[in-house]
Amino acid sequence: MSLARVLPYAKELLESVIHEGDCVVDMTAGNGHDTLFLAQRVGPSGRVVAFDVQAQAIEETARRLSSANVDQWVDLYQESHIHVGARLSGERRPVRAGVFNLGYLPGSDKSVTTTGEDTLEALGALIPSLVAGGLVVLVIYHGHPEGKRERDAVLQYVSELPQKEFAVLEYRFLNQQNDPPFIVAIEKKA
Repeated sequence: MSLARVLPYAKELLESVIHEGDCVVDMTAGNGHDTLFLAQRVGPSGRVVAFDVQAQAIEETARRLSSANVDQWVDLYQESHIHVGARLSGERRPVRAGVFNLGYLPGSDKSVTTTGEDTLEALGALIPSLVAGGLVVLVIYHGHPEGKRERDAVLQYVSELPQKEFAVLEYRFLNQQNDPPFIVAIEKKA
């Protein structure tokens, strides 16, 4: 056995809970890799809601989805993930899973980052929408000043979630240099 790297492990976690026909959320669309993965998992009877504040990210995600012919069941929003509650308000299905890749869009303006304040607001709106057994996976990139503040805010928030209602996992490599990303996973208990 070998230890899974962070990104493959995040997908493994999501694969374990997502089924065809589910409603799922990509809180940070970025270059569209997770959005595509989610769309392929839920299929045409499902729904993916994806957010990103940057036009470049939404455009790249739209191209990726269109190329894979899965764009019909994905709603893309060029806005902050803090709007997740409003965008899910008409959804009749509970959310099965959500994913965050915190930090900045690779290859873009590194001054545009997710923030702890917005991420906590988004988590506060997303978590109540989760079905029992649902999962939120956060990949935390903390190799920059805002990333460190966001990391600390997220870890504080999740450590205070009630144990009877949620299971919280932290998955990271401890002996790697340069602040490697790590995962926080939140499972809503039955």
